[in-house]
Amino acid sequence: MAASPAAEDLSAAAELRAVGDREKMKSPFTPAEHNRIDAAIAEIGPSTAADLQVVVTRVSDRYSLYPVAWAAIGALVLGGLVSLLGPDIASRTMIAIQLWFLMVMTLVLGWLPIRLRIVPEHVKHAHARQLAHREFNAHAMANPQQRHRILLFVSLGERYVEIVADHETYALAPAGAWNKIVDQFLTTVKAGRVADGILDAIAASGTILKTHHPASSAS
Repeated sequence: MAASPAAEDLSAAAELRAVGDREKMKSPFTPAEHNRIDAAIAEIGPSTAADLQVVVTRVSDRYSLYPVAWAAIGALVLGGLVSLLGPDIASRTMIAIQLWFLMVMTLVLGWLPIRLRIVPEHVKHAHARQLAHREFNAHAMANPQQRHRILLFVSLGERYVEIVADHETYALAPAGAWNKIVDQFLTTVKAGRVADGILDAIAASGTILKTHHPASSAS
C-alpha cells in the first residue's frame, strides 16, 4: 500500500533542535540501546495485525554540490578582492590562488557538520521528508498484503522526525495523537536521550496499533 498522497494530513513532523553534535551523529545508539529498540519492536509484533517500522538515519542526503558551490563563490569573491588590492598580480598567479582556495574550501565545507550547516533548513527537511516517504513506500511494496502500517522516521543530521501512517490507521487514532508522540519524542531527545525517545515513540505507536489493529488472536 502506497503512502498517502495527502502527506500533510497523514504526517506529524517537527525539528529535532537538540540533535546534531558530531558524536551523536557518528554513533547515536550503543549496542545495548540497539537491542532494546529491537526488543521493543519485536514485543509489539504479535499483538497487532499492522506493521511498525523504525528508520533512524545519519543523514538523508549527501548534499555534495553545496561545498563545491560555496567554495566556487568564495573563490570568485577572493579573486575580485585580490584584483582590487593587487592589480599587478599575474593572471596565472591569480588562477592558482583561486584554485588553491577552491580545493581547500571544498574539503573544509565537505566535513559533514559544516556541510549540514551550509544547506538551507527547508532543503534539508525536504530531503528528509522525501526519504521518509520513500522508506514508507519501500516497506509497503515489500509487503503489499499488509494494508496497515506506521513508519517512525528519524534523520539525525537534518534534525528531523516524522511519523507516516496509512490513511485508515491515521484516521483511527485520536485527534492529535501523532503530534503528541512527536512532541514527547522531541522533549526526550532535547534531554539527550535519543534512544529513550525512540522507545517511547515505539510504545505509543504500538498502543495505537494494538488498539485499532489487534492481532486476530487478540481480537
